[in-house]
Amino acid sequence: MISRWFRKLLSLIKYLTILSLSLVLLFAFVPVPLTGVMIERHIQAWWNHNSSYQLRHNWVPFEQISGAMKQAVVAAEDQKFPDHFGFDTEAIEKALVYNSKGRKVRGASTISQQTAKNVFLWTGRSWFRKGLELVFTGLIELAWGKERILEVYLNSVEFGPGIFGVEAAAQKFFKRPASQLNRHQAALLAAVLPNPLRFKVQDPSPYVYKRQQWILKQMRQLAPVEQRLAAR
Repeated sequence: MISRWFRKLLSLIKYLTILSLSLVLLFAFVPVPLTGVMIERHIQAWWNHNSSYQLRHNWVPFEQISGAMKQAVVAAEDQKFPDHFGFDTEAIEKALVYNSKGRKVRGASTISQQTAKNVFLWTGRSWFRKGLELVFTGLIELAWGKERILEVYLNSVEFGPGIFGVEAAAQKFFKRPASQLNRHQAALLAAVLPNPLRFKVQDPSPYVYKRQQWILKQMRQLAPVEQRLAAR
């Protein structure tokens, strides 16, 4: 009996591994139509009987996203993105020290890790999910490369309830395509990313405004992200 269930478990793991690898390779070339977090939000809306929930998601190529938006998310979320292989070890060490002091938990996820989570996994904190995130992060770093990771990230990240990707956010909040976002608009969008269900683009709190100004300063100080990616 145990042997039979063990064989079934191994078979399930094998098929899930094949499926995961196939999706990673597929999404290296084709737009991502639906992500794990999108599915999670749909389930939450259904569970809470939220019939007004509406998903907004419009994929746009990397070239049709403003340079300001690319610069803003790197400045806000992962300034070492062009230089690391998926993980910022220095940020992880600092987060471990900070969290060991019993303060509010601080994360150290890179854009690559966030992309892996958004596309293939779900939100929340658990060692199991974190382990899967590490695996998928390594896979997309190998199979996609930095430009593709940033493209998928910008097209899949959540900017508000039901609003996924920079094109949907630009149209919703600024009535313009992602290609026409200016620095202030891009910085405001990036400012809500730590918690897009709490922080609002349309009704920014003093914290969001303060974070926007910090991001604008970082954008000016960093070399253009597209230039840094091209130099890799």
